[in-house]
Amino acid sequence: MTGKDEVSAISIAIPLALLAILSGAVAVAAGLVPFHDVDPALPSPQSVFIEGRTFAYRDSAEYFRNGLAVDAPRKDVEVRTRLQIMKFQTTRGEYRRCVDDGACIPADEPEGAVTPDMPVTGVSYEDAVRYAAWLSKRTGQTWTLPTDFEFAHAAADRFPDDALGVSEDETNPAVRWLADYEREARRAASMDPRPQPKGTFGISITGLVDFGGNIWEWTSTCNRRVDLDQGTRNEKPPVSDCGIFIASGKHRAPMSSFIRNPKGGGCSVGAPPDNLGFRLVRHMTLMESISDFARRTATDIFARSTKAYMETSSNEG
Repeated sequence: MTGKDEVSAISIAIPLALLAILSGAVAVAAGLVPFHDVDPALPSPQSVFIEGRTFAYRDSAEYFRNGLAVDAPRKDVEVRTRLQIMKFQTTRGEYRRCVDDGACIPADEPEGAVTPDMPVTGVSYEDAVRYAAWLSKRTGQTWTLPTDFEFAHAAADRFPDDALGVSEDETNPAVRWLADYEREARRAASMDPRPQPKGTFGISITGLVDFGGNIWEWTSTCNRRVDLDQGTRNEKPPVSDCGIFIASGKHRAPMSSFIRNPKGGGCSVGAPPDNLGFRLVRHMTLMESISDFARRTATDIFARSTKAYMETSSNEG
């Protein structure tokens, strides 16, 4: 495509993007799309925006071949849209407001846990879902638990790789057992399992604070087992039928949805987490989604047109 063709594409695409935004605004104004402009009772939690990128993601499911655990596949995936996620884990003070409103159940926190800006622990998956619903209502926004994939995208360099590193062709079960034993021994080693103040465990290159410390965070991803000998992968069960969810931290930990204290049982595989807490992601509104799409479209077209112009200039030279 020539530089002139790219300029023509821009002249067509930009008006179309603006038309899409205008159409969305008209739909909202006409009542065709529900949109409630309310004055939120609570400000939004401090959050970070994770821009789209391509990264290597290893599936969270448990994979088996010939009855032996094997590493889940790792593939390069591209994320196009921005992700908004809470910068810090939900604190005791924030969770306490939900309890005071009668929408949440008090957490099973350690004795003497009175500092309101400490991360909340002793909460189950169900507690986190209730808090997300309450926060959404109080802020007028939509907040949910992140998926395991969203955490991998957001945590970037802080997200763990749970691979055993044993070849699938390895037939000696002792090799796999030893690798699994060493991994679990590393996971079980914890200097101090007590919750620590915000910022203790550092920050990722994307701006996410304290991920991978001694608080594992609930996700909305249901734990799955995939038997490769069956020839087809198991379908993901709906969340409504799921009883075990992934908690992400130093490693992935499948946990029963009602468990608050991981040390008391409920971890289906491997070393249990030190503590259970959570943070939430915010979902864009219709208008924000349209605006983000228009921004990405204009950016892509501009980048392509610039590249085509440079190539044309180089060829002419």
